[in-house]
Amino acid sequence: MQVTKTRLVPALAIAALALTGCANTSGYSGNVYSGNQAKAAQSVEYGTISAMRQVQIQAENSGILGSGGGAIIGGLLGNQVGGGSGRTLATAAGAIGGAMAGSKIEQSANRTAAWELEVRKDNGQTVVVVQKADQPFQVGQRVRLIGSGSNLSVAPY
Repeated sequence: MQVTKTRLVPALAIAALALTGCANTSGYSGNVYSGNQAKAAQSVEYGTISAMRQVQIQAENSGILGSGGGAIIGGLLGNQVGGGSGRTLATAAGAIGGAMAGSKIEQSANRTAAWELEVRKDNGQTVVVVQKADQPFQVGQRVRLIGSGSNLSVAPY
């Protein structure tokens, strides 16, 4: 039975770590449309990028995969230490430490490189749009502003 438990822990650790990076960040791209946006009229305005900087978008953490998976793995590892009440304490400490580590791993995996684009529209107004950095932009570049409100994206002109 000990051989099975020893082989099970690394497999669980790999599975949990693989799942922590599963946040879907494609929605932050200016090149991806949601199902609701497809075949729907979008407003378009034109402008020029007046400033830009690299930022990061922090996707929402479920908390379940990172901290939950880390707690399970930490508890399993802690359970292999010592015996009696020492094993119980090691299991609890492993679960707590694993939950904290798993949460941090999930948070790091759910970050996406992005651009903060300040665009001076042709009508004189200035807007700032943050979107995934999956295409190159530069200050002075003419762009299209597609959509409105929280569904505004910047695309090359």
